[in-house]
Amino acid sequence: MDLVSQLVLTLLALPFLLPLLLHGDGGHIPTTLQGPFKPLTVPLDETFRGHAVDLPDTDPRVQRNVQGLEPEQISISLSAKHDSVWISWITGDHQIGDNIKPLNPKTVGSVVRYGRLRFPLTHEEAGHSLIYSQLYPFEGLQNYTSGIIHHVRLKGLKPETLYYYKCGDPSVPAMSDVYYFKTMPAPGPHSYPRRIAIMGDMGLTYNTTSTVDHLISNDPDLILLIGDVTYANLYLTNGTGSDCYSCSFSQTPIHETYQPRWDYWGRFMQPVLSKVSVMVIEGNHDIEPQAENRTFAAYSSRFAFPSKESKSHSALYYSFDAGGIHFIMLGAYVAYDKSADQYKWLMRDLASVDREVTPWLVATWHAPWYSTYKAHYREVECMRVAMEELLYQYGVDLVFSGHVHAYERSNRVYNYTLDPCGPVYITIGDGGNREKMAINHADEPGNCPEPSSTSDDIGGFCGFNFTSGPAAGKFCWDRQPEYSAYRETSFGHGILEVKNETHALWTWHRNQDLYNEPGDRIYIVRQPDRCPCPSEPQNLLPYSMQMDWFVVTLLALPLILSYVNGGDNDIPTTLEGPFDPVTIPLDTSSRGNAVDLPDNDYRVQRRVQGFNPEQISVSLSSNHDSVWISWITGDYQIGDNIKPLNPKKVHSVVRYGRSPFRLNHEEDGDSLIYSQLYPYEDIQNYTSGIIHRVRLTGMITKPNLLDLFE
Repeated sequence: MDLVSQLVLTLLALPFLLPLLLHGDGGHIPTTLQGPFKPLTVPLDETFRGHAVDLPDTDPRVQRNVQGLEPEQISISLSAKHDSVWISWITGDHQIGDNIKPLNPKTVGSVVRYGRLRFPLTHEEAGHSLIYSQLYPFEGLQNYTSGIIHHVRLKGLKPETLYYYKCGDPSVPAMSDVYYFKTMPAPGPHSYPRRIAIMGDMGLTYNTTSTVDHLISNDPDLILLIGDVTYANLYLTNGTGSDCYSCSFSQTPIHETYQPRWDYWGRFMQPVLSKVSVMVIEGNHDIEPQAENRTFAAYSSRFAFPSKESKSHSALYYSFDAGGIHFIMLGAYVAYDKSADQYKWLMRDLASVDREVTPWLVATWHAPWYSTYKAHYREVECMRVAMEELLYQYGVDLVFSGHVHAYERSNRVYNYTLDPCGPVYITIGDGGNREKMAINHADEPGNCPEPSSTSDDIGGFCGFNFTSGPAAGKFCWDRQPEYSAYRETSFGHGILEVKNETHALWTWHRNQDLYNEPGDRIYIVRQPDRCPCPSEPQNLLPYSMQMDWFVVTLLALPLILSYVNGGDNDIPTTLEGPFDPVTIPLDTSSRGNAVDLPDNDYRVQRRVQGFNPEQISVSLSSNHDSVWISWITGDYQIGDNIKPLNPKKVHSVVRYGRSPFRLNHEEDGDSLIYSQLYPYEDIQNYTSGIIHRVRLTGMITKPNLLDLFE
């Protein structure tokens, strides 16, 4: 056999040789090609329940150890591309109490000096700074205002290169020590970060410290934190905490938080995050509502996100590249249905991915779709219903979630059915938080949740019984579902090592194990030839460009109905009349639900932000070649002192066409508001949102054609 033939055979066998070449125990590491695997539940280790007790504020690792305006809580995060990173830090201390006075960000500069040598640091970049406050409009609750938070973006960096930096304000002077970081590889099918650490639901307990120690021992190049960062919302504003907020503090007028826990977390994590980039996505414990319905203030202020660079313009969902991997960070606590901005962005982002350059497509969000634990079982089913088809069509390889405080890995699955082209879903919400671990499984006797308890505030209720498979007609399986490959209750973290464009090694490390001993390990193998990824969405019309749609075949509805019913001889015609009079007896068992839907029913609540359109409707004009599109922007007002919105503040525009990829026509129209006024005391007046009406004319040359609009 000549050398060329030997080389060809070696390349063909590479997927099978890689485990053996890369790991001494390679022969024992399974691959997804061997799946689907028989479901496995590792019995609960009763001797190890984790040290789910928060670090106290007296622990030296969480105390402030800088002076004046010296930087602290230093962290690094990636931009959307390899040649840029964000450096973040805080100067000045927080304040908490009744009479707080926010610091002025303009009093200190945001400067990073950096270079490829420790000395001299030859480059300098300036950035921006901000403060945030957590305010509660209730007597007895303490308000909080942060130190000055700085974000500086470094650009023009070389791939896979070590850079040194220090941050602060050299004019004060108040500069940090010198730290270092290494940039990501450039996008390409043969360049990947060595190790990516993944964890969720951290908090700041003694078990968190064990998770971080294990993580450090694995020397990652990048960290993904999948929501629920500090669990500051398990505390009252006076610092009193509980493992279960609703159990201990059910009478509070608003869900309080103790914001200094964010500062404690930032100080504890600085030794890691000042050297290794962290990418964060929000969790439910990061919502933190406060005055004026503001949410996510700490989360969105303390971290830098590549939102603008990835064209999402939201800290709650974004994307970035790390070598040959494209990461999509999705928000489970912001609107995700097919009319939402997030879905529209996701559609555009997926369409922009070149799988020849970034073969791996990895998605993360906080609440899992495929978890078999009782805790949070099928809690974001509406998100799955809205987005799963889109992610499947674009060939997402891996999905990471948290929320459930345990570990679980799925077989490849799509729509609850084993599918060799579906993603592998991994739940890793076991970072160490004080709510302790999830133990019970929904498929065990007596553990299946009541379906009505699984609705969420964003999507509402979608948790219907299964319609096919072994669990048909039921809300839960009666055994570990076939899509669940491995599950175990334990704290820990995971390491993803992408080896090439088809093979990635996934390892889950349990806190109670030795540092080099894995709890679960498997090669995730892509099969692009078997599961091709389309360059643009197919069969998703009309949502492929995320537009509302209407069917002008309404004009032909009488003909369609007569066609459908024409062959049924049991349907009488008026030609057979007159008919003998018939009275149907009253069915007293069904009197109808003549009770109005309450205003807290999710189907009637406002689910758009700002001036995004809602209440969209279509009505016909007098001819088949014209229709009216109507919608409302802005919310109504009701009360004594209402101030009507100004219709001139927002335009009325409809773009439309025959193709979902090309809306090549545009019309504008008019807008108005109306008020319902009563000249009597104690009767509340009303003024509407801005009502828009646009008439599309000459748009259809033949009846019964499909048109799309936004």
